Amino acid sequence: MKSHINCILLAGITATASAQTPSSTVDDYIGAAKVAAGTDWAGTFVRLCIPPPAPPQGAQGVARGGGRGAAPRIPAKETWYAEPAKVADNLYFIGTKIHSAWAIVGSEGIIVIEALFDYAANDEIIGGLKKLGLDRTKVKYVILSHAHADHDGGAKLLQDEIAGVHLIYGAEDWDAVDKSTNHAGGKPKHDIVGTDGMRVSVGNASVQIVTTPGHTPGTLSYLFEVRDNGNPLRIAYVGGTAIPFNSNAAFYDGYIASARKMAKAAADFGATALLSNHSEFDDAFFKAHTAASRQPGEANPFDVGVDGVARYFRVVQDCTEATKLRAAKQ
Repeated sequence: MKSHINCILLAGITATASAQTPSSTVDDYIGAAKVAAGTDWAGTFVRLCIPPPAPPQGAQGVARGGGRGAAPRIPAKETWYAEPAKVADNLYFIGTKIHSAWAIVGSEGIIVIEALFDYAANDEIIGGLKKLGLDRTKVKYVILSHAHADHDGGAKLLQDEIAGVHLIYGAEDWDAVDKSTNHAGGKPKHDIVGTDGMRVSVGNASVQIVTTPGHTPGTLSYLFEVRDNGNPLRIAYVGGTAIPFNSNAAFYDGYIASARKMAKAAADFGATALLSNHSEFDDAFFKAHTAASRQPGEANPFDVGVDGVARYFRVVQDCTEATKLRAAKQ
């Protein structure tokens, strides 16, 4: 009887292990990612799993407003401007329709995450804080997830306009900023280096940094808790999601390692909400304004549960595995 039970247990373990064995083809990975995405992470699935069409012959580089933000053209304000929104008791959206920035309010100050494009920072961050009734002089830290112009173009403006504010980048991205000769929005002065496990606090609110190299060598992601209708809401913030479709295996392996690291950190933290810095990944522009206009008792639209957060990271990892295989065949 004992032997029979052991056989059943062994069969179950073997079946489970088989079910968890990584897929081995591009289609298998894409299929798994699509299932994990569901309706929560459809944008992430499309951005990471589906290669973009080849640019027309003779086309120029990515226009300003794209993933890396390099060209000097400023888009019409109506295409990007967004009203600020109160997302939770002490969390505010101060981003554009496309790129996100956030304010976390504590008992001893404010932490701002991201600085947007240089052309948007004054209207969205400085102006947004004012519209929300928040005192910009209480901003103690601006944490930059990475050194791309769509997220840090306004860094110098904020450093100049908010007395005593501290800027935080990852070490490698500070190096890139320091060496730049044409930094969008002007080069900010070197300040604090964000390190793995560092806590940035303003009284009863804090952000824990998780280093996640990949999107850039110094990309920073975060874990933090806010209050939503008086209840705790734990958030995992991903600092860089987009990937190239023509890189090498070492790049993809490093990126996947960071995704796994952040997935574990989010699970250990008990995060039930996930934020990023592009609305295409988390639908932040829509969700932020939905959260702001909720009726009493309605759930926060960012709260997708522990499993929802875990599914995001499965999408990221499976899409990257598919991209790695596809790139190896080119």
